[in-house]
Amino acid sequence: MKKVILLCAVALTTIAFAQVPKKDAALTAAPAASKPAQQTQQTLKPAPDVKWSDTTHDFGDISQGSPVTHRFTFTNSTKDMVIITNVKPSCGCTAANFTKTPIKPGETAFVEAKYDANAVGQFTKTVNVQFGEDMQQKTLTIRGKVEAKAVN
Repeated sequence: MKKVILLCAVALTTIAFAQVPKKDAALTAAPAASKPAQQTQQTLKPAPDVKWSDTTHDFGDISQGSPVTHRFTFTNSTKDMVIITNVKPSCGCTAANFTKTPIKPGETAFVEAKYDANAVGQFTKTVNVQFGEDMQQKTLTIRGKVEAKAVN
């Protein structure tokens, strides 16, 4: 008896939903489709107006297998605290370290890029630095030329 009542309830529910006019379904879907693109996908904005000591560093010629590191520094010249929320090197051959605490107005902070120098030849790598929750971004660049190790 319980099975019959349950089957009837399922059948009635199925019939009720099948009879909803398609026009009503389109009305309920319209608000989601009309959302602006920036609400569904976050866009990157320019970094806050901080003063960088440099944004590009050329290591020149370096020996194969000898990692090199450059520390980019900046001063928070804004009136607000600045927070680095993410630092992303362009490839696995570059590692990054950065100031992880909030940077008060007038304070200096850093982003460090370390290149492993295993592949011979010219290189240009970037490190993307993201600030704050609104994903403001600054791109830093390192470059140089890895010279082959001399064979003894």
